[in-house]
Amino acid sequence: MAGDKEIKKQFKQEASKHYEKYYAVDVLKEEGYIRKQCSCGTFFWTAKEDQDHCGDPSCAGGFQFFGKSPASKEMDYIELWKEFSRLFTKWGYTPIPRYPVVARWRDDTDFVQASIYDFQPFVVSGEVEPPANPLVVPQFSLRFNDIDNVGITGSHYTGFVMIGQHAFDSKEKWSQKKYFTDIHNWCHKGLGLAKEEITYHEDAWAGGGNFGPCMEFFSRGLELGNQVYMMYEQTPSGNKELPLKVLDMGMGHERNAWFTKGSATSYETTFPTVCKKMFELTGIKTQSDLMSRFLPYSSYLNVDEVENIDTVWQDVADRLSVDKTELRSIVVPQSALFSVAEHSRSLLVALSDGALPSNVGGGYNLRVILRRALSFIDKYDWNVEMNDLCSWHAEYLKPLFPELNENLENVKKILDVEKKKYEATKIKTSKIVGKLVGKTIAEDQLVELYDSNGISPELIREEAAKQGQQIEIPDNFYAKVAERHEQQEQAHATTKEEKLDLSGIAETDALYFDDYLQLENQARVLKIIGNDVIVDRSVAYPTSGGQLHDLAELQGQKTAEIFKQGAIIVHRLQDVPAFKEGDLVTISVDEEHRRQLAQHHSATHIVNAAAKEILGNHINQSGAKKARDKAHLDVTHYENISEEDLKKIEERVNEIVRDDIPINKFFLPRSDAEKKYGMRLYQGGAVPGKQIRIVDVEGIDVEACGGTHLNRTGEVGEVKIIKASKIQDGVVRITFTAGNAAKKRGEDVSDILREASALLGVGIEYVPLRAEELFLKWKKAKKAVKKKKEIDAKELELSVLKAFEGDALAKTAEILKTQREHVLNTLSRFKKELEEIRKRSKKDS
Repeated sequence: MAGDKEIKKQFKQEASKHYEKYYAVDVLKEEGYIRKQCSCGTFFWTAKEDQDHCGDPSCAGGFQFFGKSPASKEMDYIELWKEFSRLFTKWGYTPIPRYPVVARWRDDTDFVQASIYDFQPFVVSGEVEPPANPLVVPQFSLRFNDIDNVGITGSHYTGFVMIGQHAFDSKEKWSQKKYFTDIHNWCHKGLGLAKEEITYHEDAWAGGGNFGPCMEFFSRGLELGNQVYMMYEQTPSGNKELPLKVLDMGMGHERNAWFTKGSATSYETTFPTVCKKMFELTGIKTQSDLMSRFLPYSSYLNVDEVENIDTVWQDVADRLSVDKTELRSIVVPQSALFSVAEHSRSLLVALSDGALPSNVGGGYNLRVILRRALSFIDKYDWNVEMNDLCSWHAEYLKPLFPELNENLENVKKILDVEKKKYEATKIKTSKIVGKLVGKTIAEDQLVELYDSNGISPELIREEAAKQGQQIEIPDNFYAKVAERHEQQEQAHATTKEEKLDLSGIAETDALYFDDYLQLENQARVLKIIGNDVIVDRSVAYPTSGGQLHDLAELQGQKTAEIFKQGAIIVHRLQDVPAFKEGDLVTISVDEEHRRQLAQHHSATHIVNAAAKEILGNHINQSGAKKARDKAHLDVTHYENISEEDLKKIEERVNEIVRDDIPINKFFLPRSDAEKKYGMRLYQGGAVPGKQIRIVDVEGIDVEACGGTHLNRTGEVGEVKIIKASKIQDGVVRITFTAGNAAKKRGEDVSDILREASALLGVGIEYVPLRAEELFLKWKKAKKAVKKKKEIDAKELELSVLKAFEGDALAKTAEILKTQREHVLNTLSRFKKELEEIRKRSKKDS
């Protein structure tokens, strides 16, 4: 089958030939529009008989609305959504709140990039009902493919609000005429545009094997939005109509507000209070005659669409009859100011919604824009703080997104930590650049230094300039960095596991959801492949969601492992099955193993909730593992967890356990669950299915989860947090035990204490002090002999004894002399748990 680009190309040709079939031609003609073709090849509709171009800025000569917007209704950023929402409510739509920009309900993307992302894949496929139908939504979205254009073109963003107009209809209910009429009425009545000021483009869209016609709408060189009609799908037997037709209208909130104001840049309309304060703090003039004349041509400086950006700068300068260097000296600092303002807003929303800057995944791009903003502040020596910018943004956006104020303090903490990391990188930069002075620093090397060390090209240029060396930075530098990083992540992607042929097999009826103590059932054998057995129903839990599988027996034969393939549970036996397909078998599960795994899984939810309560709203589950001896929870956090905070988390967890709170498990339709609990349901990642299982620790934590869980928190038993360790940038692993595993670990610690006590010849209460003293002196002894190239065992013993000379613990030294290896092996075992021994030695003794 053809790819999306080829599908779009083919369908666009088809739609152009039979435009009456694919576009709302009746509406256009009724409104007095005529069809024309631009010299660029685009077919467009206009109400002006003498219009000979399609209205795209490249054909219309740039933006033509500065200071003279044709919109009769001037609206600021907040007012525009209120008016859009009011009109579309009147026309039969339901406004819904935005979804979080962190797309936790999807496993194919980190961030929402368009309003339709809210409803993919389940609503768009028809598997799940939409939250309303039709609906409109002010969806904040993030895209990082235009970082280099932000600030310079006057209209590009990394974070923006896409106003979505959506409908999900059967063929019988679908009304393309109504949906087009509504968006036309928005342009005509909502914005107050005369029909002659609105131009519609015929276009096509394709994605994921689906495709359909698309209608873009322009005015004075600016694309205000576009309507996609997802109506067809590509199949091996040919193109077919989709059973569920989807309206996907995306309209730039920023662009529409900008357009009604006719202001110089969209940034001054989108965040006016922030821009005003930044102009005051930096001393940059809000306008100049040259800047005013430049802005209509700013869209030409799109680094993604030109081969030589320097040539375009020269072309624009020639049009303005000004020296290129003078033009850049005025435009570039102001574009930096707008970039800082824009990036801070994107960071505010992303961090408020639970994202973290890091060197992996979507967090990488957040760190890119944060450091780009900080480098601009440094370069121009501005007295501007990112925390202040976020506060100003949150205040301005309060009528639209009040939740941003609720998480502001946590956002500031994250930014403070990131700024310290940035400052540390600056120190590292001077050392690295010092080694490169006098050498040619190629573009690839700049990208490598940023991607591997986080060193921005601006810092390199600044350090090199101190040494009298000039460094050229490509205008699309950050696009190159993002591309390189994406290629690296794709290269490290894991390959898919080999699948069993289970065609024709119905999904397994899983019996472990309601009661973790249901340990036995009768089942019919559906298929046997080698040692793999598939039955119609099973009480045995398969490895999934980070939880280890049950220990089970099928007709007395033990399982080696249990896993899922799609919705089918596969029982892999240790030996060839002694039964055959069609037989009735008994499945039984080991109770002690099941109980321990359930304790660890329920404890994981409690630890996650406690960590969020203690550390902040940015805490989300990044991964988890629940085994029999211990469990761990990986959470998103911007720094290592201190011992003090770890203790608070453990205390809060055990308080929740002692409160013996009910743990409710039940299924809900996905749409109902999302409406009731929000998208933070998806702590364990994307969850498939129309119905999702909810695990609700009453008043503490609610998650979508398919694991085995206890009935009350009291059944978890005591929880002991062993340690917290940073496993990657922005992710900390909390390792813990619960129930019987925690008791056993406590006994193990006591055994270690008794062994160490006997070995060191001191009472148990003195073991921590003596262990630390012995370890420090052993290190001193090793350091003393390290300078020698060769040393025999006798010399080593003498050196060690010398290190202990005069020490009151002569007995300890003698033990070291005679049982050195045993001492060291023992101490290496309990050194790792020294802090835990410290806390518990008095109690255990």
